[in-house]
Amino acid sequence: MADANGMADKNLSNEVQQLAQTPVNSLHANQLNQQKKDRRHENAVNHDDPVDQQHPKS
Repeated sequence: MADANGMADKNLSNEVQQLAQTPVNSLHANQLNQQKKDRRHENAVNHDDPVDQQHPKS
């Protein structure tokens, strides 16, 4: 999949690379799983909430 410039979508290519990893043992599988959970958590923390127009921050 490509973007408007014809370059490969970086997020998609990173996801493909992560999915292509085969865990060596159960510990490695747990580490890969935890990395995925950590990325999702960071994404949720960094996601900005919509601005409340009726009650702006002072």
